[in-house]
Amino acid sequence: MNIAIIGYGKMGKAIEEILIERGHTVSVRLNRKPEADDLKNIDVAIEFSNPEVAFENISILLENKIPTISGTTGWLEKLEEIKTINSKNNSAFLYGSNFSLGVNLFFELNTHLAKLMKKHFDYKIEIEEIHHTQKLDAPSGTAISLAQQIIENSDLNQWELDQKSSDENLPIFAKRIDNVPGTHTVAYNSEVDSIEIKHTAHSRKGFALGAVLAAEWIHGKQGFFSMKDVLGLN
Repeated sequence: MNIAIIGYGKMGKAIEEILIERGHTVSVRLNRKPEADDLKNIDVAIEFSNPEVAFENISILLENKIPTISGTTGWLEKLEEIKTINSKNNSAFLYGSNFSLGVNLFFELNTHLAKLMKKHFDYKIEIEEIHHTQKLDAPSGTAISLAQQIIENSDLNQWELDQKSSDENLPIFAKRIDNVPGTHTVAYNSEVDSIEIKHTAHSRKGFALGAVLAAEWIHGKQGFFSMKDVLGLN
């Protein structure tokens, strides 16, 4: 495939390395808004930019009928608009708060555990996420996904950033430490014991590989997708 990478930072470069290893061509590398002339003969675009420009980047890609993978977090208040643009242009869009195969299996474990714990009111739930100091948004998109899965399967109302546990809301504690690719812990704490599940990323390669697999999967398709589709978990 011929690939465009929109957002050519550390993640974009890690993705490019795997794309080339798997026999693909990267002909466009941009740290600016894509234009129609950039997108000629592009099979799939992979967008890892920043929250301020993601919506505009993705809109342009979909309006040019380029199947698009996006891992940029912090802009999801406009996701429904992107779904509309995608449908209107008969294109394909796949969003992932985290493309790591391990994290997406962790999501399934998190959902199952939340269902098991729903009736055990003695346990207070909290999420902790740790990332590198260059990460622009907090909490992470992965932590928000974990929180949403728990809220959908519990009596909690919403998540809160850096707040104490309560009976109504789910606290997410966000920490920024140098050279940490990403660690997420979900804890259920009671007076007598604690239950924890944890995912620790050791490098960006897991995220990059998942994005490449998603790009390979979406080629030739139309619609709105997630990593659950790529992994056959739906």
